[in-house]
Amino acid sequence: MVQRGEIVWQPSDERAKASRLAEFANGMSFDEVHTWSVTSPDEFWREVWQFCGVVGEQGGRAVHKTIIPNDLSAEFIATQFFPDAKLSIVENFLHRTGSGEAIVAIDETGKRTSRSWNELRQRVSSLASALETLGVVKGDRVVAWLPNAIEVIETMLASASIGAVFSSCSPDFGAQGVLDRFSQITPKVLVATDSYIYGGKEFDCLERLAVVRKGLPTLLATLMVSRADSAILGDLVDYESFLKSGAKSPVAPRRFSFDHPWYVLYSSGTTGVPKCIVHRTGGVLLQHLKEQQLHCDIKNDDRVMYFTTTGWMMWNWLISVLASGATAVLFDGSPSFPTMNRLFDIVDQERLTLLGTSAKFIDSARKSEINPKNSHSLKTLQTICSTGSPLAPEGFGWVYEKVSSTVHLASISGGTDIAACFVAGDPTSSVYAGEIQRPCLGMDTDVVNDETDSLKQSFDTAGELVCRQAFPSVPLGFWGDGAAGLPDPKSPGPKFRAAYFERFPGMWRHGDFASWSAHGGMVIHGRSDTTLNPAGVRIGTAEIYRAVEQHSDVFESLVFGQDFDNDVRIVLAIRLQPNITLSDQLIADLKLRIRNACTPRHVPAVVIAVADLPRTRSNKLVELAVADAVNGRPVRNIEAIANPEAITAIVDALK
Repeated sequence: MVQRGEIVWQPSDERAKASRLAEFANGMSFDEVHTWSVTSPDEFWREVWQFCGVVGEQGGRAVHKTIIPNDLSAEFIATQFFPDAKLSIVENFLHRTGSGEAIVAIDETGKRTSRSWNELRQRVSSLASALETLGVVKGDRVVAWLPNAIEVIETMLASASIGAVFSSCSPDFGAQGVLDRFSQITPKVLVATDSYIYGGKEFDCLERLAVVRKGLPTLLATLMVSRADSAILGDLVDYESFLKSGAKSPVAPRRFSFDHPWYVLYSSGTTGVPKCIVHRTGGVLLQHLKEQQLHCDIKNDDRVMYFTTTGWMMWNWLISVLASGATAVLFDGSPSFPTMNRLFDIVDQERLTLLGTSAKFIDSARKSEINPKNSHSLKTLQTICSTGSPLAPEGFGWVYEKVSSTVHLASISGGTDIAACFVAGDPTSSVYAGEIQRPCLGMDTDVVNDETDSLKQSFDTAGELVCRQAFPSVPLGFWGDGAAGLPDPKSPGPKFRAAYFERFPGMWRHGDFASWSAHGGMVIHGRSDTTLNPAGVRIGTAEIYRAVEQHSDVFESLVFGQDFDNDVRIVLAIRLQPNITLSDQLIADLKLRIRNACTPRHVPAVVIAVADLPRTRSNKLVELAVADAVNGRPVRNIEAIANPEAITAIVDALK
């Protein structure tokens, strides 16, 4: 069994030296570059701008700090990056020309669609013209309720071209879930689908669409992207016809300020109505270019796919590869249909150089019978990225044993809150099982105790993940936080301040429970708001998951705390493999595994088996919602949960 801290990959000298990071570092070690990036941020971010090929006017200032006495959080928030800059997302994404493929989209049926760089540019300019003719202007919102298809990217780029703000969510969201998000930002245009396919089944969207449209009274038009050649209903507007209406007067992309709003992303919504997080144009672009080119070694002509939906921030991350001259490959559907090999099939079919997925997928693939190394070529694959939850050491071991011994496995971690990463890969150094390799360049990432003391030298001591300095993708704020509409970037509202700065003033507190490793990397132990506190001792859930899910009888698990007898007891809910039933022997075996792998404090007081575990629509398990339900607290915004009946089943099982 692979143990945490075991070296599972080392780059060859030739590969390390040929990486974009090595070129950028110019002879310095990673630690030296990182120190420079946080001690001289003005120099570092100027260099990133130039090296990563940002198109636009940089301006005279790279970092501008507003000093506000006795308010460290305000200084953090008010720090501006490139305050004099002007840039266009479209110019950056579409700086390439020619007939080469810019985007490839594949759906679950195998249908393949593509756009060349020239085609994409022409269609975006036509769609921008049509939106402008409709009455969409700078600052207006355009939203998409679509599968992971080319039309979403075209809509985003056309909106950005004229300064409109873009937001999206996937069609598996229920009507109320869509309205909980989109209604807050009062969009002018909705681009929607009539249906989508997942797991071999087709799901109709028209009934939900009618509810969504009724709940968005500010809409000027609803554009329909139809899967079939069916007639467009009522006053819905055919997407293709609308786009072509702007072809005679194409609109050239305009440049806006570095802090101009680009995206609205949403919190998970499992603790209340989703927060609308407003992201700035230049900050997100610069972060993505840095992460993709330096941490993931993405280069011109690479072909990149991240398995995602349009409701997860990794969709926004994926499409940014266009700005590095790489092809974005989209896949819409189930990653396990018709078999667990589907993503690896696409690696070979599309000659992918980077495959992004979730830790959950890797763990599911590990428990299956597939052996991609033997069944596939995978000769073009250079990097695998994993995020969404901590990747267990066994997941690292499976990738190198069953997928490729030469691929760089980059576990990364950040959040929707920053549309970027705090910790990520390093293509020039060793990969240690169970660890994220490095803090991201330009990010003063740390782990601190309750007194804000750094735990960097206290290896494996868990604390709160923080960032000690401002960074370019600090959000503008939350929509409507303290005032209607767009937030004031220099004075975000009280909810924004409370969410990230209340606990540790002057630092961004991200809400992850983490620890430094002896190798300069980091281990994420789970969300700090779902840490367990039996007898007042904080315990991360990731260690329990790792111990439990190595058992061959367990498909997946969920751990939470239940108030009991004036304390908190740990409850373990498990979903078993087919034809396996929960027995006293299995419970005893699981408890022993947890005791041996962790500590006696980690051993659950109760183990229950359920048919399914509750999860968000981006497939993340919802520990906090279960804990709320079990402890008699209301489960806020149940619409964000794909299968709320699973929560009820857990509550019933504990009665």
